[in-house]
Amino acid sequence: MTARTAHLDQAVARALSGLSAAAKKGLGDPALAELVVIRASQLNHCAFCLDMHLGIARQHGVPERQLDLLAAWEEAGDVFDERERAALALTEAVTVLTDGFVPDEVYDRAARHFDATALAHLIGLVVAINNWNRVMVARRIPPGGYTP
Repeated sequence: MTARTAHLDQAVARALSGLSAAAKKGLGDPALAELVVIRASQLNHCAFCLDMHLGIARQHGVPERQLDLLAAWEEAGDVFDERERAALALTEAVTVLTDGFVPDEVYDRAARHFDATALAHLIGLVVAINNWNRVMVARRIPPGGYTP
């Protein structure tokens, strides 16, 4: 296997961190933000980001049951409310663009639960974590390197 670089340009890291922070702040719901970034990281198989954001989610009081069932949120009954379900559906649609676009029904569902500003921040957050996932997965950065 080819050796992978652990190097990440600090200007790139600052830009990605700035996008993440702005999106989370604008969304205004730290627990939901962590559910979103964890779900995207599950889809992208990013062990580093999963390890980091599961810890942060616990700090924000996300229930263990939600963390345990997040990978199967659609089948989890009332473990997730409708707002969370709408955010998770949008997260999956933006993360996995199999049809080349986000389906109207997924976007409309999210728009019923988030005003225009919050929806823009939610989309920004999904874009930010997808960027981070790709940066970490491309370099095969293992879990455990994050300290709050």
